[in-house]
Amino acid sequence: MPVKVKNKAIPRKKSKVGTDAAPTPNWPALQPLVSVSELSLETLLPDQIVVIRNFWTSLLCENYVSFLSTLPLVTTPGQPKKGEALRVNDRYEVNDPAFAEQLWSSTALRELATGTNEDDQDEDMPVAERRKMWGGEICGLNPRIRIYRYREGQFFDQHYDESNTIVLPTTPPTPAKTTWTLLLYLTGPATGCIGGETVFYPKLGPAKRFSGKTNEGEPVTVSLEVGMALLHKHGQDCLLHEGREVMAGEKWVIRTDLCVKR
Repeated sequence: MPVKVKNKAIPRKKSKVGTDAAPTPNWPALQPLVSVSELSLETLLPDQIVVIRNFWTSLLCENYVSFLSTLPLVTTPGQPKKGEALRVNDRYEVNDPAFAEQLWSSTALRELATGTNEDDQDEDMPVAERRKMWGGEICGLNPRIRIYRYREGQFFDQHYDESNTIVLPTTPPTPAKTTWTLLLYLTGPATGCIGGETVFYPKLGPAKRFSGKTNEGEPVTVSLEVGMALLHKHGQDCLLHEGREVMAGEKWVIRTDLCVKR
C-alpha cells in the first residue's frame, strides 16, 4: 500500500491562535476527575509514545460524547489535497484558550507532565528527563481544539503530525511551539467501538529520515480505552502512524498538543 504522507518538509509558517471562526462551545464541566495520585505516565516507546490510562472517568467521557454529538461536525473531503493522507471522519475545530487551560490545569495532566506533584528523588522519570522528552519547558496546551468522530468504515491513513509555532494568548503573550500530539479517547470496546486503533511504525524511523517503505518491523498498536490519553512526539521526530478503520460503533477523540516555550 502506498504511503500517504502529509507535509514531508514538516516545518510550517508561524500561526497565531484565534483565527478560526467557529463559536466557542459551552463545554460540560470537567467532573468527575481522577486524582493525580491514581494516575501515571506509562511509556510504550521511549521518547516517542506515552499513555495515561483512566485519565478521564467513564462518566465524564459519556457526558462529553453526548455533548459533542450536538456540535456541527463537518465530514472531511473524500479526496485529500496533494501530499496529504486520506482521512475519512467528522470533525469540529475551535480555538479556545480557556478550555485548553482547563484541560491542562484542572485535570492531572499538568502535574503528570511536569512532575511537580512528586519528590524528584523518588520519581521514575525525573523532572529534567521529562523536560528533555517533551522538547523544552512545557507552557500548556494548544488552544486549537479538534473533535474527531470516526464511524464504522472511517479511518485515518498513514501520516505524520506536524509541529507548529504559535503564540499563546497569555499576559504577556507566550511564544511557543507544539512538540507532542495529545489524543484523548472517549470511547472504546467498552462502549461498543471496535477497531480504530492508533498504529505506529517505529522501524521506519522518524519523519526526518523516512525510508519510504511500509513493511519494516513490527508496529506498535495502541488500542482504544475509554478515558485514556495518548501522547506521541510529532514534527521532525514524528513516527509514521495511522488510525485504523472503525469496524463497529463510534470512535470519539479530543485532540490538542503539548506546547513548550520558544
